[in-house]
Amino acid sequence: MQPDQAPIAQPTVYHEDVRPPLAGFTLSALAGGIAVIALSMGFFSVGEHVVLGITAALCFYLIAAGTASFALFRTYPHATLGLCNIVTLVRLVIVATLIGALLSSVGPSWTVFSLAAIALVLDGADGWLARRQDLASSFGARFDVEVDAAFALVLALHAIFGGSAGFAVVLLGLPYYLFKAASLALPWLNQPLPERFTRKAMCVIQIAILVALQLPLVATGALDPLIILVAFALAWSFVHDIRWLWRARS
Repeated sequence: MQPDQAPIAQPTVYHEDVRPPLAGFTLSALAGGIAVIALSMGFFSVGEHVVLGITAALCFYLIAAGTASFALFRTYPHATLGLCNIVTLVRLVIVATLIGALLSSVGPSWTVFSLAAIALVLDGADGWLARRQDLASSFGARFDVEVDAAFALVLALHAIFGGSAGFAVVLLGLPYYLFKAASLALPWLNQPLPERFTRKAMCVIQIAILVALQLPLVATGALDPLIILVAFALAWSFVHDIRWLWRARS
């Protein structure tokens, strides 16, 4: 997952007739919580750790959705929620469900692959909808990036514990969080980045490899050379962005 290219969120001053659609987002988030429970019980109701998995999935989802609702209240500049943010919320539901599957000891399977593939397809839809509905915002961009980062890490852990890849696959799941950790000590890393096609392409390739690892047909270690290659390309992309941020620092 690439460094966040969205502008750093700042509190927005609203006109009297413009309020963020907090009620709509909250209701949608509550429906998403029910979906997390239903999906987890329907797809992953096996194994001795099912209760732990469902509980962890729901807790993660509620914390993430609650954090997003707070950010929406502070920074969202539109009165309409739009399908774009609903799609990102759906992707968050899938990520939470996959966390539950991981803790329920569910390995690579067609169900896990199908859910991951749906989330990958939806990844490009939220941005497209935001532009089409004229609802683009720093909130939406940040929400999308954070869901992508969690998605990549969860898929990497699925691959490791499911046995479809070696520990090297964590190189595809951790870079974003390492970058964010570094930005705590180096504030200049928090500057917004310009649009770059190769960054977006690397993100798609990164997630696509991680989704492919969820296929039960993939032999253990079969994709390890490709994982290493993509990890090097991902590292190069991060270095490129860090160099740009270093030169642009104030």
